[in-house]
Amino acid sequence: MAGRSGVKPLEGERFAELPVRIAALAAVDPGDVLPRPLARRLDRSAQFALIAAREAWADAGYTAPAGEDSGLAPERLGTVIASGIGGVTTLLDQYDVLKEKGVRRVSPHTVPMLMPNGPSANVGLEVNARAGVHTPVSACASGAEAIGYAVEMIRTGRADVVVAGGTEAAIHPLPIAAFANMMAMSKNNESPTTASRPYDTGRDGFVLGEGAGVVILESEEHAKARGARIYCEALGQGLSADSHHIAQPEPSGRGIAAALQHLLDSTDLKPSEIVHLNAHATSTPQGDVAEIKALRKVLGEDLDHVAVSATKSMTGHLLGGAGGIETVATVLALHHRLAPPTINVDELDPEVDADIVRGEPRPLPQGTIAAVNNSFGFGGHNVVLAFRSV
Repeated sequence: MAGRSGVKPLEGERFAELPVRIAALAAVDPGDVLPRPLARRLDRSAQFALIAAREAWADAGYTAPAGEDSGLAPERLGTVIASGIGGVTTLLDQYDVLKEKGVRRVSPHTVPMLMPNGPSANVGLEVNARAGVHTPVSACASGAEAIGYAVEMIRTGRADVVVAGGTEAAIHPLPIAAFANMMAMSKNNESPTTASRPYDTGRDGFVLGEGAGVVILESEEHAKARGARIYCEALGQGLSADSHHIAQPEPSGRGIAAALQHLLDSTDLKPSEIVHLNAHATSTPQGDVAEIKALRKVLGEDLDHVAVSATKSMTGHLLGGAGGIETVATVLALHHRLAPPTINVDELDPEVDADIVRGEPRPLPQGTIAAVNNSFGFGGHNVVLAFRSV
């Protein structure tokens, strides 16, 4: 809400020769939060997920894992924690250990640490979840797809409560070099805090971020029975696939529009109710415009009263964790009736035909309102989530 960027220069020899030497590192290192023996058995992505899940679990009013002490049956609790890449830093670092120090020095925890389902599994162990532990992998749409899947778990009767979200920790020379060579990342090394600039005419790619966002989803009946604080109602999700290119967005926004239309068709949400949107808006020249075109195609004039925020301008792009942290931002925007700002928009791209919240937070209307969170990923995955105030 303060409009402060978390993007910083990357220090150390291993980043020195890269074309991109900036990223949005987590403000607090997870290794400083978790006990050292536990942290050593978890990939950084799982560390983030576990910390975020613990915070969400406590915020939801639970003081113990599922079981007698919590009043929640383990068989009625699930987890869906997604990651787009999984334990990539563990894989690459342990390969370095193998080459430099030999086979006997490779950690025996390597495989559980590098598995993409590791974060979800460790959160499941933490809360004693037995209704199902899941990990959708759909690149940068993964976190949002996890939350949509969790909603379906509850609606189909598989669970009463689901711990859901996304996590990612891929700030490592190899992923950065690969993204940079794809021409997907900003190379504005001289000015890290202004490098992520969605919708600005000078945008030149995304900035990599790290971290996790986790929410506790619960059936209305179950939440009210225990007197839980309810932030908002999760209305559902809209899904589609571009079927266009493995990495490039479909330029007209066809797939995005289809996902948004699916959301409207499968819920009771009316376009006139939507007053806020947390956009995918990664700060890429093509993607930012395609998203706005799709929104305008489906919402028409109703888009004019939607306050659009692009929080990646401050957090960077968390890849598979983006849908998690941006769902948290969307939910809290509804709860506090305040849309977060988009920073670094010095000159708005004339093709961005939408009301962008720029510079300062913006109050949202009173009454019953709704907000949408968009997430899209390589492979053409499109996920649109919707939430309504209570």
